[in-house]
Amino acid sequence: MTFPILSSLILLPLIGGLFILLSRSSDKSNYQSSKYVALFVSFANFFVSIYLWYIFDPGTSDFQFVENRLWLEGFINYKVGIDGISILFIVLTTLITPLCIISVNQSIKTKLKEFLIAILIMESLMIGVFCSLDLVIFYLFFEGGLIPMFLIIGIWGGTRRVYSAFKFFLFTLLGSVLMLVAIISIYWITGTTDIVELNNLGVDVKYQNLLWLAFFSSFAVKTPMWPFHTWLPDAHVEAPTAGSVLLAAILLKMAGYGFIRFSIGLFPIASENFVPLIYTLSLIAIVYTSLVALMQEDMKKLIAYSSVAHMGFVTLGIFTMNQQGLEVLYK
Repeated sequence: MTFPILSSLILLPLIGGLFILLSRSSDKSNYQSSKYVALFVSFANFFVSIYLWYIFDPGTSDFQFVENRLWLEGFINYKVGIDGISILFIVLTTLITPLCIISVNQSIKTKLKEFLIAILIMESLMIGVFCSLDLVIFYLFFEGGLIPMFLIIGIWGGTRRVYSAFKFFLFTLLGSVLMLVAIISIYWITGTTDIVELNNLGVDVKYQNLLWLAFFSSFAVKTPMWPFHTWLPDAHVEAPTAGSVLLAAILLKMAGYGFIRFSIGLFPIASENFVPLIYTLSLIAIVYTSLVALMQEDMKKLIAYSSVAHMGFVTLGIFTMNQQGLEVLYK
């Protein structure tokens, strides 16, 4: 049996967060020790991801380091694995996390221990998104990330943090309800939620359009595409520095990853049918939000609107459905 390196990547930040939670925090020195633990765990995860990248075989398109276990008497199938798309996102996640932890010196003044725990939990959930090879597991990781980010904005954010946190949470959660319905429908139609099996079986063409729209409702909000982008400027402005970095660097990319893995991977016919819609929304996002960004005086709002424009280029590139277009996601 091979060493479960992907599960280790997912669990290590959780273990670090649990260790910090159980540690004493009565004085400033213990707060500093919590930060050192978080830094150690995050850097350890980064080096593990670099090792994973080193031993990754780029000569095959198959999923590698696959782990498959049955949960809840076979009801939930814990299946993780990576390919050439996933590995880059995992390295990005493990690189950004320690940088966010380092930033707490200037931006976080209270409840440092709890903030570090939220960051580490967030790292575990983000890595889980990029490793998931089962739709149910993907959904749990994808939506689970809302909770620590909601707390990061709502507790450690600016003056309008509560409004921004609830707006972020409700926008992204409501956008994902239809995706959950689609996942249940896929199970009824095919009898499986295993992504590898679904890629081999294919989804019946007559269901693809509706299922594609259901997944789109979630990914469009998370990207965020125009006109579903209005939660991002508020979240960016009110979030602490580390939260803004996680939003711009990783959370927005999760939706781009979802477009490639699921929208195009599972529903290729529907993806072709909806190319005009994606092109229209992407072009509006690029032009409109770029002009709005030019008018901003707040740096975080500038980053937020420019992020919407940048993700417009990403979605435009993804749905060209060729190598050059898909490479936009990595650049």
